[in-house]
Amino acid sequence: MKKILPILLALLAACSTATPLPTVAPASPPSPATSAPTSVPANTAEVAAPSPTSTLEAQTFRFSSADGMPQVYIPAGILHMGGYDARAAPDEFPAHEVAIDAFWMDQLEVTTAMYALCVSAGACDLPQNPGTARIANYFGNPEFKDYPVIYVTWGQAKTYCEWANRRLPAEAEWERAARGDDMRSFPWGEDKPDWRFANFNMLVTDTSRVGSYAMGASPFGALDMAGNVAEWTNDFYDFDFYLTSPLANPLGPESSSSLNRVVRGGSLGDAEINIRVSKRSSVRGSSMNSAPGSKTYLGDFSPRIGFRCADDE
Repeated sequence: MKKILPILLALLAACSTATPLPTVAPASPPSPATSAPTSVPANTAEVAAPSPTSTLEAQTFRFSSADGMPQVYIPAGILHMGGYDARAAPDEFPAHEVAIDAFWMDQLEVTTAMYALCVSAGACDLPQNPGTARIANYFGNPEFKDYPVIYVTWGQAKTYCEWANRRLPAEAEWERAARGDDMRSFPWGEDKPDWRFANFNMLVTDTSRVGSYAMGASPFGALDMAGNVAEWTNDFYDFDFYLTSPLANPLGPESSSSLNRVVRGGSLGDAEINIRVSKRSSVRGSSMNSAPGSKTYLGDFSPRIGFRCADDE
């Protein structure tokens, strides 16, 4: 007993001085006062999804060798395109069905770090502004390397996608990747949008790290297709295009006197009605045949517009 007693006392002392296990705080909504993005992980792929662990996953998920972008496979199918809800705008009619061939879609919005690779390669021009609406040193700042690139023109987005051996998605492809096979209003379904699903309505007041809203994923696993930054598509915008849209793989009008292009997804500043999957926006695109650097050549750009790329099957 005398030999055991010192051992017991030593064990009691060790337990009383051991460091307690940390607790994990529950998720909470972002503060409306937040004015800057939060810190980022080591690389974007860690945010998006793990590497494929089965043959099935390998067939529906891959990484681009050009920029490391995770991509999700969108199978061929029928898209219920246009406005199927009471909040639909006039240019979302008539709602109609179109057949879409299989393709690949970037899972995330192109980030500042990815875009910087293209700039370093001499293929892309710098964004038209290095900041955001609130942050002066956004582009090129390691703190924001996994945040969406902004202030890029339609021409710059097109150039990047081609450099990365991809292309800008057609408007119909974008909606297919966001909506899936049914007539849902948002990528995640019909649940009312809030801080869990998307960065919108100035809840965060600036861009969010790409892939931050897992609950907002589309049926095919694409992220940030509602809010954060709106996204360029390849199509010219035509208010009445749905009246004459082809029934398979529509590519938009062949030309446009206004040069306006379709922008999809809504942004961090848009209200709920404008982040629906069928919402169409029109923004002046680039005129690549005009004098380089001119206003016509560039078109419009914004701290609320970025892009993602697509690729053929």
